[in-house]
Amino acid sequence: MNRRLFALPAAAALVTVGLTACSSGDDSPSTASSSTGASIKVVASTNVWGDLATSVGGDKVQVTSIITSPDADPHEYEASTRNQLSLAQATVVIENGGGYDDFIDRMLKSAKGSPTTVLNAVTISGKKAAAGDELNEHVWYDFPTVVKVVDQLEQAYAKAAPGDAATFQQNADALKQKLADLEQQEATLKQKYDGQPVAITEPVPLYLLDAVGLQNKTPAAFSEAIEEDSDVPAKVLNETLQLYSGHQVKVLAYNAQTTGPETEKVLNAAKENGIAVVPVTETLPAGKDYVGWMSGNLAALGAALGQ
Repeated sequence: MNRRLFALPAAAALVTVGLTACSSGDDSPSTASSSTGASIKVVASTNVWGDLATSVGGDKVQVTSIITSPDADPHEYEASTRNQLSLAQATVVIENGGGYDDFIDRMLKSAKGSPTTVLNAVTISGKKAAAGDELNEHVWYDFPTVVKVVDQLEQAYAKAAPGDAATFQQNADALKQKLADLEQQEATLKQKYDGQPVAITEPVPLYLLDAVGLQNKTPAAFSEAIEEDSDVPAKVLNETLQLYSGHQVKVLAYNAQTTGPETEKVLNAAKENGIAVVPVTETLPAGKDYVGWMSGNLAALGAALGQ
């Protein structure tokens, strides 16, 4: 996909990252855990990975998440020199990968220091695009991938602070139990709704929808055009809208962080025809941790499918 959440324009300055789509972003990184006794400095590209990094490290880590606002379109986010400094001082960096947050790699190349460990979630996932297709890089919606990342975080922390290895293992095990509970929620939904037709605006939640056994009926040309930030051909748009007027789908999973004329038409068509809408986001909502967020997504999906 060319339209990445954190695509870096060629003309951008080294420490100023320009992004390519909707509303303005928060330009200051947030510190998720800042215990004065923290021995490991961690930088995460988004607060999704930052929250998971904090869950594994507890008060032994100081985690800075660069992208934090669920209300902002991260495509317009501009990383600051403070981000560059945080990366230079980090012991562990966790990025999504898959082209999603390339600015991390670009900034690391120009940083005066270098982290001990860089974790790339897409690489850790082992996922590969099928022949002729592009990889869906939104791997934080795939719980088996998240488990693998948690394991890698535990190992990276234990390497950086061997004396706290037992704590990291305990934290990781507790988090993986919660992730197993999420997978059980998926399995329960699959037992009830396997094969049900649904639609999306972008492939953000597809790993979760696939795990529940749902069938995405959205024309590939539509979701690809939305993700690439290009115009949707009239024929494709009409075909997409017919999914709702013809009641061919049970649910629309709508990326609430990226809107435009075509997605608004789809959203309106779903509402006008009584199709349940489940909003999804690419960053962690305020006041939520990862497990609570994903549990809420699954509950909302189940409620929508049950209508």
